[in-house]
Amino acid sequence: MRRGLFAGILLGPLAFVVPAAAQSKVNIEQNFADSLTALPKEELAVSGGFYVPAYSSVAMSQGKLRVDFSVTLSVHNASETQPLVVKRIAYFDTAGKQVESYLKTPVALRPLATVSIFIPTDDVRGGTGANFLVDWAATGEIAEPVVEALMVGGIANAHYAFISQGRPTRTAGKR
Repeated sequence: MRRGLFAGILLGPLAFVVPAAAQSKVNIEQNFADSLTALPKEELAVSGGFYVPAYSSVAMSQGKLRVDFSVTLSVHNASETQPLVVKRIAYFDTAGKQVESYLKTPVALRPLATVSIFIPTDDVRGGTGANFLVDWAATGEIAEPVVEALMVGGIANAHYAFISQGRPTRTAGKR
């Protein structure tokens, strides 16, 4: 009972999300204009990167069943005072082949702002080993960004939601 109630509370708001077809082309600059600020003019002296596991599909029932998931990647600027420059958001499939690149040019997130990428349930190009690479930079010392993926999906009356946290691919620090 508690699990069902928790899933209902967690998934209930998703019923009002814009349909996947309306979100097929991600334009971070347009969709998240309020989260962005001008790129800093100073040198970007600090940089880092994240690897974020994502699962657009998961095998279940001894591998006889595949459940597809929507994926929402969120990049949060954890700094209260400084902009965070996001240099790359790239999506890769199970074989390590790049499926999509979501930034044409770097963008700067306002302090405590977030941008996200939504991949609908019917987009299974990533497969069971999908992942993102996110590269970032800042003009000086900054709180490390929080980067994670939320997967939501289900089959019949069973619904699943889980989060995958990004892992640093290189130590943040001065170049």
